Amino acid sequence: QEEKLWDAIRITARVLGTGLLVFTALVNLVSRYVQNIWDTSGHFWQTTWLKFYDLFEGKEWTIFLFGAALVPALAFWSFNGILMVADVTGKPTFITRYRIQLGKNDPVDTKKLRQAIYTALCNQFCVSLPMLVPMFYVMKWWGNTFSKELPTFQWFLVELSVFTVIEEILFYYTHRLVHLPLLYKHIHKKHHEWTAPIGVVSLYAHPVEHILSNTLPVMAGPMIMGSHIVSIAAWFSIALIITSISHCGYHLPFLPSPEFHDFHHFKFNQCYGVLGVLDYLHGTDKVFRQTKAYERHRVLLSFTPLSESIPEAPRRAE
Repeated sequence: QEEKLWDAIRITARVLGTGLLVFTALVNLVSRYVQNIWDTSGHFWQTTWLKFYDLFEGKEWTIFLFGAALVPALAFWSFNGILMVADVTGKPTFITRYRIQLGKNDPVDTKKLRQAIYTALCNQFCVSLPMLVPMFYVMKWWGNTFSKELPTFQWFLVELSVFTVIEEILFYYTHRLVHLPLLYKHIHKKHHEWTAPIGVVSLYAHPVEHILSNTLPVMAGPMIMGSHIVSIAAWFSIALIITSISHCGYHLPFLPSPEFHDFHHFKFNQCYGVLGVLDYLHGTDKVFRQTKAYERHRVLLSFTPLSESIPEAPRRAE
């Protein structure tokens, strides 16, 4: 068993390392062209950042709190506010017709929704916010976080790729950890009360799980890279919106597919990761790959719901 574990770890490191190198090479090619566009507006962004910096008189803790807490929180609740209107009212139908688990949360149980909102707010203010204090001092130690010069667009893309790989590794293994019977019963079961999740449920978790699986995997990348506060604000906001999409229960056009994680809530013992790479290496997506959900696991590039274009096979009569 120990040999198999080390073999899996070595394969994981090799695949992720190779993927990171290839991704970085592609980023460098594409970003040269994007950088030209960025450079034309670079003066605007740099000037705006300096104005913002001067507005807060260079007070680093205030700037850090604004970028690492307020901006991501606004992104999370703005996005989920729209989704919750659809969950509660069933309107606009442009959203609700893309529901993944048909007949579920139609409409959502308002009592459960209130509890989810309360828990998400508690996790944000009572768990995530205090964790920003040690992160702040780590970032001050690096000395780059509050620089008056913004990072280049190319460097931000490199950071983004590193953040993504680190989050995938940490989230996958901590997520599998809380699925161990003892931890599942006392910690992770709370999150799985929602077999058909909605966006705000992405932060509906036991505080211990929120630390291990939700917060640390996202914070680790910027702390390792010594990132600028603007990069941190962008990454935290992206991470919160992506996890909201993964839990939202709707496979909406032109957005990342939520089928993978939605299936995890449906089956519990499949699809533990975010990208799916580690699930493939560890074989924790075998059942998922045999389902219609796997066929629908792609970006929807039309306005026809995938539940209609790739419907479930009709059940056989008893």
